[in-house]
Amino acid sequence: FSFSILASAPTSFEGPFGKVLHQVKAVIDTPRFSKDYKCNKIFYVLCPLNLNDIPDIEQPNTMSITKKFNYKLVKSGNIILTATSDLKGYIVGQAIQLRTDIENKSGRDTGAVVASLLQKVAYKSKRWIYDLRTIAEVEGLGVKAWKHAEWKEQILVPALPQSILQGCSLIHIDYYIQVSLKSPEVSVTLPIYIGNIAVNRLPLSPSRSIQHIPSAVVPSAPPEEEEAASGYHPMDNVLIPTKSHSQQQPFSYAPGLSFQEMRVDSEQTGSPSHPTLCLSTGATVPYYAEGNVVPVPTASSLILPPEYSTWGYPY
Repeated sequence: FSFSILASAPTSFEGPFGKVLHQVKAVIDTPRFSKDYKCNKIFYVLCPLNLNDIPDIEQPNTMSITKKFNYKLVKSGNIILTATSDLKGYIVGQAIQLRTDIENKSGRDTGAVVASLLQKVAYKSKRWIYDLRTIAEVEGLGVKAWKHAEWKEQILVPALPQSILQGCSLIHIDYYIQVSLKSPEVSVTLPIYIGNIAVNRLPLSPSRSIQHIPSAVVPSAPPEEEEAASGYHPMDNVLIPTKSHSQQQPFSYAPGLSFQEMRVDSEQTGSPSHPTLCLSTGATVPYYAEGNVVPVPTASSLILPPEYSTWGYPY
């Protein structure tokens, strides 16, 4: 028997509250006996997401917020937090170039600054169910009083399910870069896309040409009464060092797990080697990746499909 997979077939996916499953079933009907004979074989479908189909995907992503920072019961100042990423879409193995500018216009030191890659999966049933998890996290030191600090870091994108499950309207996958201060509690969120075909960095038109990340746009100065209360202080420019990073040591997605039987002849694929089948982080099923994939650790635990795991279904 031969079957044709429809172009509208959604990518395979498995999460704690829902899944997209493809399988072949075979049944032998035995009416004279009390039990029929049947078996099934699960296979995986990957419908690649071309990031270049998303408008303005090659543009930098910028978000800024101003927060009043009270201290000494009377005086107050402003904290201006601005986060910028070099692109709005990435593929597995790419590095998210992140720049954070913090203006501390107060006499009090801020808490640590934290940048996180978040995955949010929404499942539609009688009500919406949300699964939010931190994929990777990097932390920098705080900013001293009356300092203008700049923090440059990068987050490597591990193997993750794509942002859009084409053909599936019940499961929505979104990714965000969140940059936040622990004190005062302030954060900015940059929505991003994760796909399978990388962004074409060549300018599509002169108006859309981006050669560098623009300088951070900061709001206007605080009101005069706040300046009068806090007094004038010169702003020194400093660099924030990184305190900790969840992506420092390489790891194996599934030690000892081999998928040699999944490979096919080069005549069938049209390329010397078949895409590598590896297990991804977060809620998903095995993921095909072109070229050499270097796995990186993440802050969250690795979730494997039940058929490849020694433990039960994810909580």
